[in-house]
Amino acid sequence: MKVMNEVELLEALKSSGEPLVVFLHTPLCGTCKAAERMLEVAAHLLPAELQMVTGNVNMLPNLVQQYRITSVPALLVASAERENDPKVYYSMVSVERVLEYIRSVIS
Repeated sequence: MKVMNEVELLEALKSSGEPLVVFLHTPLCGTCKAAERMLEVAAHLLPAELQMVTGNVNMLPNLVQQYRITSVPALLVASAERENDPKVYYSMVSVERVLEYIRSVIS
């Protein structure tokens, strides 16, 4: 997953076009490491053109405030239309559930 800074992420979330999955984490979060591994597996089962990026919430104060991120790990998933704000997903229990969630938003 590509690492993005706050300016890049906010711009990517505003622009329309392709669906976007943003993994939000902190460096010392053990649960975030497990979730990141799940996303790596999920990425192989999702369309190759789906853009998946990551960001450290410690470096993203405006994004955290704008999208009301309450905990990490979190997934911000934006559909191609981006009619509504991106959906935030916190419950990364399994690869299967993460895949179901991403597919439900981007399809």
